[in-house]
Amino acid sequence: MKANKGKQIGLILWRVLVIGLINLMIVLMLWNSGGAAALSKYGSRGSEVTQIQQRLQELGYDPGAADGIFGTRTQQAVLAFQRDYGLSADGIVGEKTLAALGLSSSGGGGSGGGSYGGFSESDVQLLASIISAEARGEPYEGQVAVGAVIMNRIAHPSFPNTLSGVIYQNGAFSCLYDGGINAAVADSAYQAAREAINGSDPTGGAIYYYNPAKTTNQWIWSRQVVAVIGAHRFAI
Repeated sequence: MKANKGKQIGLILWRVLVIGLINLMIVLMLWNSGGAAALSKYGSRGSEVTQIQQRLQELGYDPGAADGIFGTRTQQAVLAFQRDYGLSADGIVGEKTLAALGLSSSGGGGSGGGSYGGFSESDVQLLASIISAEARGEPYEGQVAVGAVIMNRIAHPSFPNTLSGVIYQNGAFSCLYDGGINAAVADSAYQAAREAINGSDPTGGAIYYYNPAKTTNQWIWSRQVVAVIGAHRFAI
């Protein structure tokens, strides 16, 4: 009897120990995560990885098949994208890389995860950064107009059909290459981005704009000007 009782007590203690260890592991996992958004990196799987692969394909990179598996090929495509756009080239798709790709984080970070006419808060941030860099010093209407040109390009058959595709199209916006994109984003640019996404278009349908005092592109002068706002001419 005593032997059986001792075994029962030992079994109970063992179960308590196992449960305690499991709880400790859960606590440590939660503590290490710190509530931060998940990062897509080598070995990751899921719908976010698929979206990353599809967006990289749209931008001309080669992540392999959009199969939701973050393998070596996808990692190399991410590294190439990060190097091309002045991001920290670590092969990990964190908040900044997601924003540059025009994708919102599934981790519920500070952006709030809202949407505007089908565009995410990350899209708003990306558009605002381009508006701020390209229309710095321009009147507010001119900032909305630059955003409208980008939105018009998305709908135009001659341009990519996504926001990030238009913005990162090779040679489309000089601020991506001269460092202008790295400057602080003006508060007005965020509002201008939201207005443009919501359909405001002071240009009346322009798909090009330029500053005649600065451009060295002779071809742009051949386009029909439909609006002049601030220092920019808007054309079709």
